[in-house]
Amino acid sequence: MTAIKESSTRNENKEMSINACPVSYVMNKIGGHWKPIILYQLMSGPKRYNELRRAIPTITEKMLIQHLKQLQADDLVTRTAEPVVPPFVTYALSSVGESLTPVMEAIANWGFAQTGR
Repeated sequence: MTAIKESSTRNENKEMSINACPVSYVMNKIGGHWKPIILYQLMSGPKRYNELRRAIPTITEKMLIQHLKQLQADDLVTRTAEPVVPPFVTYALSSVGESLTPVMEAIANWGFAQTGR
C-alpha cells in the first residue's frame, strides 16, 4: 500500500475541514461502521476483548483491534491490562468517551423508533 504524503493536498483539505466543521471533527473520531457500535457496547460498562467480540459477532478480529486502538488514540476508550497470566485486558469508556453517551443514546433511540423496537 502506498503511503500518503503528510503534505498532500488531500490531507490539508481534510485537516481544514475537521478544524472548520464540528460535525467533520466528530465523524473523524467516531465515524465509520464499527466505532459507534463499539462505543455503544462499552456504554453498559467495561468489557474484556472477548466480551466485545461476542457482543459484536459480525466484526472481524482485525477490525475490532484496529478500531479499539484508534478509539484509544483519540482518548475515547481506555485499555487496562492486569499483570497476570493469562493477560486480563479491559476496555472502558474514558471520561471523554462517556461524554458521548447522550449522543449515542439519541442515535440508538432514533434507530429503535425507525425499526419499530
